[in-house]
Amino acid sequence: MINKKASLYLDTSIFGGYYDDIFLQDTRLLFEKIRSGKYKVFISNLTRTELKNAPENVRELLNTFNWKSLTATPACKSLANEYIKEKVVGETSKDDCVHIATATVNNIDVLVSWNFRHIVNIERMKGYNSVNVKHGYKHLEIHSPKEMGLYD
Repeated sequence: MINKKASLYLDTSIFGGYYDDIFLQDTRLLFEKIRSGKYKVFISNLTRTELKNAPENVRELLNTFNWKSLTATPACKSLANEYIKEKVVGETSKDDCVHIATATVNNIDVLVSWNFRHIVNIERMKGYNSVNVKHGYKHLEIHSPKEMGLYD
């Protein structure tokens, strides 16, 4: 069996979680695993844009790593629109859809998020993956850092 590193896509919420009292422990453990080279990690141009007005410590965290960056291409935006068209989420969650579509189109293994309302939500995950499969993409794993099995 080939043991390849899992690829992770970090959405914007992960960076704020690094300093949030509730999410700090699990987020920092995830970052330790990233620093140790356990995962191939990606962010997107949307993540960078969303963090432009974040608190300074969050922006500095973003700049601490040399992240592999993905672009939300027209194919990503089209897939994001399909999630909305299929009523997985509403129009106001468009950026969340772009994160999911960017991870999907780029064949990422796991999207990691603290957004339990629109992303790490069993009904939403079923909907996103139903649309993904319908459009010829693979199933995307979606987890919070707490669910990543970081305590091994």
